[in-house]
Amino acid sequence: MKDTAYLKDLRERIENNDYPGFLKIWEEYCYGDQPDGEEMAAILEAVKASDLAKPFGLHVERVLPLWRILTDAKQAHNVLRLICDLQTTNSEELADLSTEYLRNQFPNDPLLSEKLRLVGLRNRERFQGAIRNFELLTHMKKGNFVFHTGGWGTGEIADVSLVREEISLEFEYVIGVQHFSFEKAFKTLIPLPVEHFYSRRFGNPDALEKEARDNPSELIRLLLKDLGPKTAAEIKEELSDLVIPGEDWNRWWQTARSKLKKDTKIECPKELKDPFRLLEEEVPHEVALHKALEAKPEVNATIQMVYTFLRDFPETLKNAEFKASLETRFKEVLTQEKLNDSQKLQVLFFLEDLHVGDTKQEVHKLVTHLHNTADVIRSMGVMGFQKRALQEVKKLRKDWTEIYFDLLFTVDQNLLRDFILSEADTAQNKEALKQKLNSLLMHPLSFPEVFIWYFQKIIDKKSKLPFSDPSGKNRFFEGILIILDFLEKKPQHRDLAKKVIGLLTADRYKIVRDIMSHSNLDEVKEYLLLATKCNSLTDHDIKILHSLGEVVHPSLARLRKDKDRVVPEENVIWTTQEGFHKTQLRMQQIATVETVNNAKEIEVARSHGDLRENAEFKAALERRDRLQAELKFLSDQINQARIITPEDVKADEVGIGAVVHCRDSKGEHLHFTLLGPWDADPENHILSFQSKLAQAMNGKTIGEKFEFQGDVFTITDIDNYFDQKK
Repeated sequence: MKDTAYLKDLRERIENNDYPGFLKIWEEYCYGDQPDGEEMAAILEAVKASDLAKPFGLHVERVLPLWRILTDAKQAHNVLRLICDLQTTNSEELADLSTEYLRNQFPNDPLLSEKLRLVGLRNRERFQGAIRNFELLTHMKKGNFVFHTGGWGTGEIADVSLVREEISLEFEYVIGVQHFSFEKAFKTLIPLPVEHFYSRRFGNPDALEKEARDNPSELIRLLLKDLGPKTAAEIKEELSDLVIPGEDWNRWWQTARSKLKKDTKIECPKELKDPFRLLEEEVPHEVALHKALEAKPEVNATIQMVYTFLRDFPETLKNAEFKASLETRFKEVLTQEKLNDSQKLQVLFFLEDLHVGDTKQEVHKLVTHLHNTADVIRSMGVMGFQKRALQEVKKLRKDWTEIYFDLLFTVDQNLLRDFILSEADTAQNKEALKQKLNSLLMHPLSFPEVFIWYFQKIIDKKSKLPFSDPSGKNRFFEGILIILDFLEKKPQHRDLAKKVIGLLTADRYKIVRDIMSHSNLDEVKEYLLLATKCNSLTDHDIKILHSLGEVVHPSLARLRKDKDRVVPEENVIWTTQEGFHKTQLRMQQIATVETVNNAKEIEVARSHGDLRENAEFKAALERRDRLQAELKFLSDQINQARIITPEDVKADEVGIGAVVHCRDSKGEHLHFTLLGPWDADPENHILSFQSKLAQAMNGKTIGEKFEFQGDVFTITDIDNYFDQKK
């Protein structure tokens, strides 16, 4: 029921714990002369559930004069039961009234006198809850059901003894038969009708499951009627495993959800956190939509609302009156609202579907003259209209390919991306599409979701898309491992990282097996190296990957114990921890900040038009090529990097990590530190181990000579870089 003025005021006092204010309004309420039984019960329920219940027990009987003139028997019963629940006076008047009431309600009950004694109406010293307790006693029969308010769930009555004043029950969540005294039962048990949802779920779950599968809407109606409004999560809690097996839940709920949308007795929520509600009366779908539109939602909300409605209930357009009302509504939006191109195009699509006038020509005119077409389509809230706009663009625009390619990486839904790809993958566009996708390969971290989407497309053996050949699959697989390492460091991408793990490990690592089957030894080593950097892959996963690699290339078996690298020694790029971190930061800077900024530069330059004479556009493209080349170069290098440890430094000869002291032919003393290329700093005498000078002295010991650029040097001492670092 809707909150009345009294109910609203009294609830406000309850929430504020304002007992004097509550009592003042209550006294005023009791002086009324037009009682509403539903309102009266709602007030008493509200105070019963509050901290004001105990003191209010002295004043609840003031409403009895109003109760006496209630005409609805069911409402009167509920109110009197609540009065008895709340009262603390145990007055003679209320005892007489309650006793007489129960005699009239149960005139043929042979145990009436005994039950009156058990609920306290014989000695009248204390009979709080007398009517509710009497009903529970009457309900106590073998095979009936009750609900335990302390968390034991539904119980079935196994035995009742009036002599021992004891009841025996079997519960949902407690093993074995439980024995309750009547006094304890009065405090914790609520009678359940045999047709109640909980009774049926506990008493005959197989029959309830069959009904749930045959008619999901009826089951949800029963649940909402008996348990009140419930969210999707709460419905799942009541049904999954208990009625519908857990493994079938998602499929069943998908079917049920689609039927609930069409159920005119159930109000479906707009937000996931909101509950489903059972309506008192059935509301036709058209009426529900009109009611929602009366609130004058903003244009985007109106478009989404009507589109969803017509998708779910297309048959409503057979109603001429309803169809005419929609036409009027959208004509008003078109003429009275300030619409952007995206909104205007979607409204025109609605009117075109309603067969209004020359709407098709208006659509063609708007699409033909659109500026920033990709932005317009991106901003549409309805995917169906985005697809439709793309079809119109392809039909009417010469630059449709460029627009499609612009959207391929930037639309939100994979279904729309699938459509764009299928339309753009033509013989004429094959090379351009390949170049577009190659840019994805060059910097996968810019569009990780798109990269994963396309990888899933090409691993299908039937795929004829660009890069679906073995070489292309290998390159994309390598990118997937790079992306996984990236996603692990981004909490906001946790779900995407899980998706990649699921993709790699699915069907006993089928994708990995297929990729490795056509990969050469160096490629497999690269995969294994990248995999070891991915913390989401467990030790078990890494072992499996190594085993799969060994099946194809048995020579990898000797590398199983080498947990750090699979790179041949001669190709190792030595680095300190600081140098490695600095290179990682540089790659991240390129892949995120600089690449994104460059993409914006390209878009701005493209908007200036005439790309052939556009110097800014050419410069931005050249910068993109440089960034991509640098990122690829650093990516290749970092995969070969090996961090220097104290154990790598030899004590008695020149090598990586050595600090070499020497004397030239003139007797001048010099010193050089040999580290990796990322740590090189010639001004401070730090040389790259790959430099010619470093290689000239490599392997020499104290006292030996080496030549470099026509001079002869004698090694006088060798120190350890890590000793000096301390």
